[in-house]
Amino acid sequence: MSQHGSLARSSDLDDVDSIYHTAAEDESWERDAASSEDEDDDDYNDGANNFEEEQPDLDDDDEDEDEDDDGDQPFVVQIGGRTLPLTVRQLQSLIAMNHVVHTAELDGLIGRLRRRHRARPDVGRFPEVPSAKGIELMNSGVFGSTSLALSPNVAAPKELARRILDRELGLGDYRGRRLNQDLMAQSMIPTTRADMVIRYQSPVYSGQFSDDGNFFFAVGKDFKVRMYDTSNPYDWRYYKTAVFPFGQWTLSDASLSPDNRWLAITSLLPHVCLAPTDPNDTGDPYVLDLSESGGTGRQAGPFHRSHGHFGIFSVRYSGDGRELVAGTNDNSIIVYDIESRRVLHNVEGHQDDVNAVCFADKSSPHILYSGSDDCTIKVWDRRSMGDGRAAGAFVGHVNGLTYVDSKGDGRYILSNGKDHCMKLWDLRAVMSSADFDRLEPTRHTRDRAIDYRWEAFSDDDWFRHPDDNSVVTFRGHRVSRTLIRCHFSPPGSTNSRYVYSGSYDGKIHVWNLDATVAATIDVAAESNRLLRRSRGFDDRYHAYRQMTPFVREAFWHPNAPVMVASVWAADDSGLCSVHSWNEGSDDDDEDPKMGRIVNDRLVPTMRAAGGGETAGDESGFDAFSW
Repeated sequence: MSQHGSLARSSDLDDVDSIYHTAAEDESWERDAASSEDEDDDDYNDGANNFEEEQPDLDDDDEDEDEDDDGDQPFVVQIGGRTLPLTVRQLQSLIAMNHVVHTAELDGLIGRLRRRHRARPDVGRFPEVPSAKGIELMNSGVFGSTSLALSPNVAAPKELARRILDRELGLGDYRGRRLNQDLMAQSMIPTTRADMVIRYQSPVYSGQFSDDGNFFFAVGKDFKVRMYDTSNPYDWRYYKTAVFPFGQWTLSDASLSPDNRWLAITSLLPHVCLAPTDPNDTGDPYVLDLSESGGTGRQAGPFHRSHGHFGIFSVRYSGDGRELVAGTNDNSIIVYDIESRRVLHNVEGHQDDVNAVCFADKSSPHILYSGSDDCTIKVWDRRSMGDGRAAGAFVGHVNGLTYVDSKGDGRYILSNGKDHCMKLWDLRAVMSSADFDRLEPTRHTRDRAIDYRWEAFSDDDWFRHPDDNSVVTFRGHRVSRTLIRCHFSPPGSTNSRYVYSGSYDGKIHVWNLDATVAATIDVAAESNRLLRRSRGFDDRYHAYRQMTPFVREAFWHPNAPVMVASVWAADDSGLCSVHSWNEGSDDDDEDPKMGRIVNDRLVPTMRAAGGGETAGDESGFDAFSW
């Protein structure tokens, strides 16, 4: 099945024979199945456990689409070196007899087999594109300039070069020049061609710019956060590295304080590390304990862990920098006062993990949002959280949420879900707590959860939630394996015109507000192109080619047409791929060269696509190798 798959004991083969003998009596089917197994290049063989699964063809259209899977459809496994045809019911019997170790991935296999013969749902059930409500928003002026607000002269279609010429010549009145500038910003979407690829030895979980654009940080699985000076977004400078003093499995999130002085870093523990961004401050980070017990200060560590153990998935600074809000795998939202070093609120506000939190308005600490695996977004008013009751809820995702992002205006919110949907919400349309209790919207989704680390959510399982109160639904990206993030495009560099998301397919997907595609940045293809053009790649590169790297987060520079993709590569390494708007990049002879590949300290490790010298690599990678 996989290295995490179910295992069978060889001593139990006699019992296995008694269970599967009915299917095995059909010798012709067994021979066909075994032959098919030999021809299947996708079979996985776990050598240590001698267990193999023939992967079902999820895209195979059955002749009888209305047939329900009653558990009698056989498939092939290998146990103890023998090929056995088993039905779902027989496999479940093995599990009940403890002859097969039960795992989450086995649940995924059974789910796929049961869906295999399900009737195909109507494709017309998906939201209409373009979205009528999205068109209204685009024309409202809230999300960028529109031709409806412009004079005929300014609104006329023009090439970007012509608009630049109009700006340089000072043509038009003040309003016309301002609108012309907005349209120029909206048209500068970064392209697939990469300026720079930063390589790391572990996956990159998150990468974000500061609000002023002068700072970028990359959060790695290796418990390190690298910081870079991006005051010139086209010429980065390495700044420093903050190290989480202890952690569990990975770093989960980081948030930069409004004054850029502190970085709040979390792992799957009830602690937040406050690391100074000042390169001259080489001391250990402060450690805050968000459990009910104390244990704070620079000396706090694993030995101060409280009995109330939980992990933090998401953390955010308040707009005034005085508080932190965190989402946990304890189904809770925690508000923490940094100055007094105490928990202000710890509310169990969801029925499952809280994967994402954020404040509604950067200028106010009062309203915050939380997104959970229970498929809901809750709205909280800090001033009334003491009673543990949410102010309202957003409902519409049919699988767990991975991220929530606020536009920063206290009104619009964006969310990503494991149902491969991104949704836009309006706070004015929030469902009240009374209606949430009365309708009980989670009853439609509580039995549909999957472990998306191993099993992909099928579009056949998507349905329109009967209580959906979202404004626009965006589709086309894939949300699998990890908590993939989404964002509003910034007002400074894009006039707030777009929404965008990372994706499991290795691309950055950018949409207009009407759910039509504005651009697609193929990060995986560009990474492969640069590596192929570089000499001396080794076996790690070949491993990289066998699986598409996926973009966990993309982040747009607030003042320039530059975007950075934070990537998990196939060999458990990571990338930050920097992309900019660069018309005519093939003729770009300026320094620094485009397509350069550097290590985590921005030292070149491979020949750039256009040539140039290289230097040694201090990150652990060999020069000219992946």
